[in-house]
Amino acid sequence: MSWLKWRPRPEWVPGNRVQLLENGEAYFPAVLDAIASARHEVLIETFILFEDKVGHELQRALIAAARRGVQVDMTVDGWGSIDLSKAYLSALAEAGVRVRMYDPQPRVLGLRLHVFRRMHRKIVIVDGRTALVGGINFSADHLEDFGPRAKQDYGVLVEGPLVPRMRLFVLQQIGRDGAGRPHVGSTERGGDAEVMFVPRDNSHQRDAIERQYRAAIHAARHEVIIANAYFFPGYRLLRALRRAVRRGVRVCLILQGQPDMRIVRHAAKLLHPQLIAAGVEIYEYCKRPMHAKIALVDEAWSTVGSSNLDPLSLSLNFEANVMIRERAFNADLRARLERLMREECKQLQADVIAPRSGRWRVLLDTLAYHLTRRFPAWAGYLPAHVARLEPAVPTAPDRHGEALWRPR
Repeated sequence: MSWLKWRPRPEWVPGNRVQLLENGEAYFPAVLDAIASARHEVLIETFILFEDKVGHELQRALIAAARRGVQVDMTVDGWGSIDLSKAYLSALAEAGVRVRMYDPQPRVLGLRLHVFRRMHRKIVIVDGRTALVGGINFSADHLEDFGPRAKQDYGVLVEGPLVPRMRLFVLQQIGRDGAGRPHVGSTERGGDAEVMFVPRDNSHQRDAIERQYRAAIHAARHEVIIANAYFFPGYRLLRALRRAVRRGVRVCLILQGQPDMRIVRHAAKLLHPQLIAAGVEIYEYCKRPMHAKIALVDEAWSTVGSSNLDPLSLSLNFEANVMIRERAFNADLRARLERLMREECKQLQADVIAPRSGRWRVLLDTLAYHLTRRFPAWAGYLPAHVARLEPAVPTAPDRHGEALWRPR
């Protein structure tokens, strides 16, 4: 079953309503409310689904929807959600929820293999009318009561004529064409936002998300603010940021202040001196882990999605962002990011960045930089395993003529 069927070029679709959702406190209730109102269909893709209070609440909502006749399809990533239990998945399957796993792989000596080319998207679509996209997984660590390791992240709710296009994309990924559901989808205007849906794959849309970032930065006249968990982009995007500063554009980066993936964070820090010297403002978010993948340019362009600005997201993983043109949305996003920079970040200064000294230190820094930057290209030359969308074990067909699925 192919994951590379998406062909249309991303384009702006007018007439949508958009709402920014900050952290799980806003995102999870919006998802659950949409599922509770579903009459025909629920489609979900997520990188991580954990069996914690968030995962169990989602399970209850999906089971209730399936029992009242809603067709529910959920795809989880086989690396990010490898620990889902048979009992959890069986309860979904018995209610009629189709659970598919992208590229499931067994552990070898306790290690998870095939960590590259993951299905990293986070998408929820209900009845072809409501879509939620962002970086928030279904796990309790996106809620503030999780504690100091709770993640700071964002999603967006979209209603309007873009949503049916997003629905068709998700249906393609699971091998469905949408037939038999004539009441699903709407082209009615939902608001005044122009929105573009931009997926990234390893075939026809390899650099789609990065290309949208670069185009927006090239067009910037006043301001660029990027908040991204893993910031280690390619040379062309870095050059676009430096050129924007030279044009008089204020460029701000909000990055992780707490360690996460250490080699990526260490390599990313090698960019700080040259960016600060070029006039880029860098803020480290210090309150808790930064997991955001958002940006804005001037008054009317912004993006929210699953894609980091690092080699994994830009070169290997399956990602999805939405690009938004609406002044009210940008004003809301800017106000929230300005508050983060003012109250919960520290700005890095050139004179407090510790200089690197010693031959071995310089050598290790150089190796870390080039390894992190180039390993996606190197990985592309390795023999690639064939990724699978695994429906586990089929049982009897349901009322729609499709097999239900149970976990092995």
